[in-house]
Amino acid sequence: MKKCPFCAEDIQDEAIKCKHCGELLDASVYRRLMENKTQWYFGIPFLVLAVLTVGPLALPLIWFRPRTSQAYKIGLTIAILVLTWLVYLATIYCLGSLKPYCQLIPSPGGAMLWRYGGVFEKATGKRAGGGGQCC
Repeated sequence: MKKCPFCAEDIQDEAIKCKHCGELLDASVYRRLMENKTQWYFGIPFLVLAVLTVGPLALPLIWFRPRTSQAYKIGLTIAILVLTWLVYLATIYCLGSLKPYCQLIPSPGGAMLWRYGGVFEKATGKRAGGGGQCC
């Protein structure tokens, strides 16, 4: 048995960390643990959350992550960009499917709502405020 240099409690001779105060007894072990520890923003949960919320804007977090191989970074980048493009196309398709419903909505004063910049077409067929396509 030996005494802990930090709290003076009795600990085993082979102990690396004091069970009473929690201090590391060997400085080389402490240094090794600190080298292996990564920043919180390089952790898997944070990276997944960042990719799901901001998409391709989270790519620098992946590229600056120190313990990830180059091939894995390239694969993740391609997958995120393809997924972002597919979500964009799905959004455009969904907005296009709203066109018939948009044409059914009358605006105040008997005018039909146009898509670009609030352009209206009166019942007389004249456009108020320039060109544009109906919804």
